Amino acid sequence: MNQLTVRGFDSELESRIRELAQRRGISLNKAALLLLRRGGGLEPAEGQTNVVGDSLDEFIGVWSREEEQEFLDAIEVFERVDESLWSWEGLFSSKSVFRSPDPT
Repeated sequence: MNQLTVRGFDSELESRIRELAQRRGISLNKAALLLLRRGGGLEPAEGQTNVVGDSLDEFIGVWSREEEQEFLDAIEVFERVDESLWSWEGLFSSKSVFRSPDPT
């Protein structure tokens, strides 16, 4: 286990460490380490569950040009806008998912 001495804690940071230690029931050392890991992006902040972080980094730049084009061709349909859904008449047409239920 490595050791590191950190000097220059201001009262606000000391209070935050003490509050976290008390709330979690952990030592001041563990609380300080937790805050350091969060600040360094190694731990998500409390209540932060929707974080991508660097978990997808391994996939960056691994597609060939052909794979990229194949993917872009496959999602092209999602780039199209159905203009009829942007009018009141089209919004409630028989093709629309928003149409009124058949009263019969």
